[in-house]
Amino acid sequence: MTGPAEPRATVVLVGGHESGNGADFSFLTDMIPDALVTPAGRPLHNALTRLCARNISGAEAAPIVVLPMTFGRNPTLVADTAKTLKWLGAQGARDSAAAPLALADAFGTADHLTAWLRTAAVEVRRRTPRAAVLIVADAANPFDDAELHRIAHLVRTHGAGNPVETAAVEDTEALLEAVRRMRLLGSTETVVVPAGFRRVAAVHGEAVPFGEGALADTGFYGALLSEQAVLRVIRERVHDALHALGHGRTGIEAGLQADHSHGYAHSHAFEEANGHSHIHSNGAGDGHTHHHPAPIGSS
Repeated sequence: MTGPAEPRATVVLVGGHESGNGADFSFLTDMIPDALVTPAGRPLHNALTRLCARNISGAEAAPIVVLPMTFGRNPTLVADTAKTLKWLGAQGARDSAAAPLALADAFGTADHLTAWLRTAAVEVRRRTPRAAVLIVADAANPFDDAELHRIAHLVRTHGAGNPVETAAVEDTEALLEAVRRMRLLGSTETVVVPAGFRRVAAVHGEAVPFGEGALADTGFYGALLSEQAVLRVIRERVHDALHALGHGRTGIEAGLQADHSHGYAHSHAFEEANGHSHIHSNGAGDGHTHHHPAPIGSS
């Protein structure tokens, strides 16, 4: 299938460190008419500004659906995307002809990624029973990399019985070091499985010569999901976002809270001396504010 994800909507796919800032799914622009691929931040802002201007010149503004392309390890990508949409939405409110903006749910969750990696581990076991699995991603930040290790542990615990390790790598040398560690652990053959959208043997855009030289005993699994599987998920997310938009829910407010519990433990110790307020979302796009009074005996 090569038709649009949803009639009369422009789809913007936002990439982060799980996709080389979108480079790993650039093929989708050939499969989804008028789709755009962009990193978050200023590039996203500029792309949406151009789209909104183009829509205003037409008779009727088509919705713009923005989809954060994360497997769930990068909630900051969702929150940053929501901030851009909120700012642009405020600007667009001044023009009745502006295109409606909708933030779709993220491409996947950590649970989805765990399931897809477990499927890959089972497939590696079927293809090469004695091979170990090395789950690899480009190094990003301590929190997203820590989530990679948590997911790998779940894949190992509930996998196919083959050894499973993980590495967040900066370059090819770091990948080689991870493979050497696999050998020290007793593996005679290793299959590298990407924990993201990577479809070719590369680290941070640098080609990796699997099956040669120092990597003679190491192979590349290939893409975690087929092109059609990626396209199917995108269509589902866009369809759901347009349905929600039809009921007045843009998804932006929920997106702003996406990284609320990500990073260091959520703490208000400094604020508790005088009490504090903050917003929580119920996940349906509507947030609410509540107040925490100062603890008894704190003054």
